[in-house]
Amino acid sequence: MQHILLTETILYVANQQASTDFYEKLFRQKADLNVPGMTEFRLSDTCKLGLMPNDGIAKILKDKTPHPQTGQGIPRCELYFYVADVATEYANALALGAKEISGIENRDWGDKVCYFADLDGHVIAFAERL
Repeated sequence: MQHILLTETILYVANQQASTDFYEKLFRQKADLNVPGMTEFRLSDTCKLGLMPNDGIAKILKDKTPHPQTGQGIPRCELYFYVADVATEYANALALGAKEISGIENRDWGDKVCYFADLDGHVIAFAERL
C-alpha cells in the first residue's frame, strides 16, 4: 500500500508521564512531542508510537466503546520491534523494570525474540531474524 505514508500506533495509558518516562528509557531517546494529552516517539521515517491518556481517548470515543481504563493491565496489543541486538534491548528492558514475559528464545517462525509488558500491560517484543 504505497498510499500510506506513515504509521502511528497509539497506546492508551493510565499515566501519560509515567509511560513517557518508561518509553524514553526503553527507546533511549526523548519523546519528539510531549504535550498534555499526547506523547509521540518517531521510531523510523515511517513509524511513530504515541501515548494518549485513557481519559483523553474516552472523550473522543464517548459511549461508543467501553472506557479504556476498564481494560487496564490486560494485554491489548503487541509492539513487535526488529532490532540490531536483541540481547542489548533485553538487558535494557530488564534494567528499567519492564515486566518480563519471556526471555530470549529462538521461535519457530524464524526470529529470536524476548517479550515484556509495559506499565499498562501492553506487550513489547524485541526480535532479530535468525
